Amino acid sequence: MDLVRSIVLASAFAFSSVPMVLAQDFDKGLSAYNNFDYATAVTEFMPLAERGNVEAQKYLGTIFQWGFGGLTDLHKAATWYQSAAEQGDAEAQSNIGYMYFYGLGVRQDGRTAISWYKLAAEQGFEPAQFGLGYAHQEGVGVLQDNVRAHMWYNISATNGGWSGAQNRGVIAKRMTNEDISEAQAMARECMSSGYRSCGW
Repeated sequence: MDLVRSIVLASAFAFSSVPMVLAQDFDKGLSAYNNFDYATAVTEFMPLAERGNVEAQKYLGTIFQWGFGGLTDLHKAATWYQSAAEQGDAEAQSNIGYMYFYGLGVRQDGRTAISWYKLAAEQGFEPAQFGLGYAHQEGVGVLQDNVRAHMWYNISATNGGWSGAQNRGVIAKRMTNEDISEAQAMARECMSSGYRSCGW
């Protein structure tokens, strides 16, 4: 009986220590990342990412997207961003949307980009809101629409997006006062609804 109890207690201790070990490994990866030791960061983040750790997945995506430490691999970047995005992380959803928008590591697909941007925008993630504005301005993945572009740029600017404010000013020069008023009303409705009533 004592042997069984000892095994149970040992197992419980082993499992309870897993989160602590994972946290320590993440901290090692983060420390390496912050010290520009990207090879070590990848070594520490990779097993965590493979276990589904969203933050580790995003760091790997960033390292591979921007080629930190000479580790450029856009396909891997997209893969890790998508893994995190599928778990509902807004930043990752915006990042994989960006990858699809420009065809980085994946086949260029405007509609898929918009789908990911929408999910992130609904969570209030400003870069995705800017992305939707730009998509509507250029007609990528959606019909070209200055009113909707202005709406999303306005929302982006309200949430602190400098580029959103800049582009809102540029596109307003192509619009009538009536169109601008409509876009502003749409932006207010979208934001007041918690990004649920945004003319999806």
